[in-house]
Amino acid sequence: MRLIVGVSGASGSIYGLRLLEKLRRDPSVEIHLVLTRSAKRTAFLELGKKAADFKRLAHYSYPLEDVGCRLASGSFLTDGMVIAPCSIHTMSAIAAGISSNLLVRAADVTLKERRKLILMVRETPLHLGHLRTMVALAEMGAILCPPVPAFYHQPQTVMDIVDHSVDRVLDLLGLPAGDAKRWDGRSLEDEAKA
Repeated sequence: MRLIVGVSGASGSIYGLRLLEKLRRDPSVEIHLVLTRSAKRTAFLELGKKAADFKRLAHYSYPLEDVGCRLASGSFLTDGMVIAPCSIHTMSAIAAGISSNLLVRAADVTLKERRKLILMVRETPLHLGHLRTMVALAEMGAILCPPVPAFYHQPQTVMDIVDHSVDRVLDLLGLPAGDAKRWDGRSLEDEAKA
């Protein structure tokens, strides 16, 4: 499986890093990485990580300005793209078809070729413009997967919460994590017996 991973400058760079770590464990996945300048700054501020820490987890990485590289063409076959985290700026540019950099162009190509585009949009609260943009992207075929925490798996650490959101993205890619914590569907009767 050949995947593009984009990391934008939204808060939550841990989602991009953790996604790369989990994807890298699977030898059947080829990872193509695009980092924005803001992503590099956010990763350093939030995690103390540098671009090199992200790049070493990818098989290939590309400069943001390289809109002539293979990721910018639909003839380069990929199985999908994830932007984790996805800023409102990046989300809006994708929705408007403004291919001003490689991250947005690769997402645009992913949509036009009817490939899977997953956006881990990181913003709250959302105003009406954000919501309308999300609707437009859903109508274009994008999957909006904000990293909204769940608690049925009884997380004990921040990383448990991060992993839950990343594992949901892996499910959407058809690459389920073997260690993902899942709802077991216990009924009220089961709970009463416990």
